Amino acid sequence: MFGPLTWALVGLSLAAMAYAIVLAARDKRINWSLLGVLGVVEVGLLAQLVVGIVQLVGTDRDVSGPFFVGYLIGSLLVLPVGALWALAESSRWGAGALAVACFVVPVLELRLHEIWVG
Repeated sequence: MFGPLTWALVGLSLAAMAYAIVLAARDKRINWSLLGVLGVVEVGLLAQLVVGIVQLVGTDRDVSGPFFVGYLIGSLLVLPVGALWALAESSRWGAGALAVACFVVPVLELRLHEIWVG
């Protein structure tokens, strides 16, 4: 599908997850640097949504459109929900919840790739 963008999003999400785990282990709240990385990932996910829909419209592949677009939209929504949850929770579990959200993004990315390849 979009190789370099997908792998960059996976790498950034996993790095953010590792940082969130460190924050949770140290009993710290999330900080602006982590939110900045998540913002970069979110912009990449938005670009992927646009490119993915354009490629879906122009492809001859047998791709399940509703599933593909659903995963694109789902991956775009998971980080903001996780960040809001982390900001609302003042204990270490806020960073833990964000770590889980950061882990969900690579899982969705790999599933998107699987749907696209067939």
